[in-house]
Amino acid sequence: MASSNKARAGSIEQLLAAKEIVVCCGSGGVGKTTTAAALGAMAATRHGGRVLVLTVDPARRLANALGLEGFGNVETRVPESAFAEANVKPRGELWAAMLDTKQSWDNLVRRHAPDRETASLILANPLYQNISGKFVQSHDYIAMERLYEIHAEGAYDLIIVDTPPTRNALDFLEAPARMADFFSSRFLRLITAPARSRFVNLATKPFYQVADRILGTQFLQDISEFFILFQTMYDGFVDRAEAVARLLHDKRTTFIVVSTLESAPLHEADFFIDALSDKRYHLGAVVLNKVLPSYLLDEQAARVAEELCRQSDNLAKKLGKEAGSAAQVSRVLTEIGESFLRFQVVAQRETEQRSELAVTPDVVASVPYFETDIYDIAGLLRLGEKIWS
Repeated sequence: MASSNKARAGSIEQLLAAKEIVVCCGSGGVGKTTTAAALGAMAATRHGGRVLVLTVDPARRLANALGLEGFGNVETRVPESAFAEANVKPRGELWAAMLDTKQSWDNLVRRHAPDRETASLILANPLYQNISGKFVQSHDYIAMERLYEIHAEGAYDLIIVDTPPTRNALDFLEAPARMADFFSSRFLRLITAPARSRFVNLATKPFYQVADRILGTQFLQDISEFFILFQTMYDGFVDRAEAVARLLHDKRTTFIVVSTLESAPLHEADFFIDALSDKRYHLGAVVLNKVLPSYLLDEQAARVAEELCRQSDNLAKKLGKEAGSAAQVSRVLTEIGESFLRFQVVAQRETEQRSELAVTPDVVASVPYFETDIYDIAGLLRLGEKIWS
């Protein structure tokens, strides 16, 4: 059951101070990975403690911004030199990890198998070796396993999770339950029956006749034996799925939806906000990236732009021939004024969109366009400052 906060957080800073897990969600290309890293850098700098940024999205661009040559399944600490280059001394430590699906599955098998012999048989199975990184729900499921495992170890004060793009992130949330359902499904009972018993009843015989023709008897036997071995871990899957669900609904966990105010990403954000509400997860914040600057809403500036359009001919004459022909200067001044007014219309629409979103989450943070790409800790902290308070 989702918990409800008695007091709503007034800023991202207050929100993160009260949480242990922050799940960042959003469609592709909205700055979700960078936002997750920026939040981690700010939390390590301002709050202290040990902060981990765990990226589930396979993009590796996070490493460069964190001053790392690379990182994988094992958590790697961001070096103090990366902060020193930004003239910052953090109060805490910033760590990063990126999900290695194959390695995580191997670790899961060793943990959940009933004994070492069964674990060895599963790990040596050719089918497992071929599909452990591509198995149904494997990436999403193992991400939840890894998050649960890291949190249970208690080594970090805050874990910030960078998820796959929005609709995949729903799979990320639902994967544990889906995996448990799969291992108890009728399909799996059908496909493993030949290896369990020589008796095949009349209802299932047509299934095996077709399967033998399409897949081959040996493949059917191999896959049956593989899933029988895997079913020995069923209780572990179910128990962990329930534990993960409790963790995601715990008051220590919150979700942050990252978006821009462009039509498609905003539609995705609305979709995910509704899904979080339906599933009773805590939506702590919405972070809106690439928002137009607030000066575009200034009424006096708008009047200046209108006057610029009206007086462009007179102003062009006053500037003299040094600036170019009067006609050319007039066209440029008119274009500047009209561009400002067009951007003002967009900025007003963004303001209305932000107001609508503000009804749902505790915090709505707006981040302006940045003139340069973010490629280091200094850039992450600049972004973090805009989000933080």
